[in-house]
Amino acid sequence: MPVYKDEKRGTWYVSCYYKDWEGNRKLKKKRGFERRKDAVKFEREFLEKQGKSSNITFEVLYEAYTEDMSSRLRLTTQESKTAIAKNHILPFFGNLTLDEITPIHVRKWQARILAKRYTNTYTNLVNSQLVAVFNYAVKFYGLAESPCKNAGRIGSNKSESMNFYTHDEFLEFLACVENVPAAVGFKILFYMGVRIGELLALSASDFDFDANVLKITKNYQVIKGEGGIFPPKTKKSVREIPIPQALMESVQQYLSDLHLYWQPSERIFPCSKMYFTYARDKAVKASGLKHIRLHDFRHSHASLLIQLGLPVLVVSERLGHENVSTTLNVYSHLYPNSRIEAANLIDDLIKKSGE
Repeated sequence: MPVYKDEKRGTWYVSCYYKDWEGNRKLKKKRGFERRKDAVKFEREFLEKQGKSSNITFEVLYEAYTEDMSSRLRLTTQESKTAIAKNHILPFFGNLTLDEITPIHVRKWQARILAKRYTNTYTNLVNSQLVAVFNYAVKFYGLAESPCKNAGRIGSNKSESMNFYTHDEFLEFLACVENVPAAVGFKILFYMGVRIGELLALSASDFDFDANVLKITKNYQVIKGEGGIFPPKTKKSVREIPIPQALMESVQQYLSDLHLYWQPSERIFPCSKMYFTYARDKAVKASGLKHIRLHDFRHSHASLLIQLGLPVLVVSERLGHENVSTTLNVYSHLYPNSRIEAANLIDDLIKKSGE
């Protein structure tokens, strides 16, 4: 057993050989264990992990999963997945070995998640993360079958309801916004449909006033307490959105007030999401309107476009969705009369052909 006592420090350490993914023999050392059994446990789990065995704990599997996926996922996505695992998955499955986890375990875990009464979409997100980890185990760690396969799914990827402001409600809201930067920011959210991270990343150089378009090429996010500029959410999130004339004039005035001390590449909203959250809360309280999330201003924009009768392709392109099906999946309930209109149009066609 390659576990040794460090007499000088009074702690235990591991020193063992293993083969990496290319078959090369390498030495692994790990120091600082207060107890021998902790060192033994680390060594056993490390070797099982390297051997791609399904006789490892879920926690060890999850460490391997996150390490493998770290180069494939955006930092913001990694942070979100890690938070879900830490809060909802690891406390239940962490100490269980893959071989002993059954669909019954998954069902009991699902019952606990359902008891917390999260939204359908968040419940679905949490469940999907568990499914992804077990699928990884099947593919790379010799797990015969995912215990999620026969356990059923919980939640839904469709929201039960969607909050948004009509145009009249937005004007009431805007009248209660107390400062110019917040007012301009809310106008961009409502009339352009950008995400809050895209808004916070905007610089003056993103506005092409000759072509009257806004270029979305980046995203502002806070990762581990540090704010920074990152790539947009998806490839389709990189887009050019035509700017309404009235909004363009508001932005131009705002930028002209900044130009004396602002560089074109600097963020024109040098704040965090909390700045707009605080401004929203004050305006909602003053106006007496319903409370909506910052992301719901994006939904408000989509609702406005649909109400104006714009084709779903236009809505999808302005929002930067990966495909039209995404737009339809999210906003299909905002087309309540589409089926009736389709039937009426076909009926008219039939009647005309019979004349």
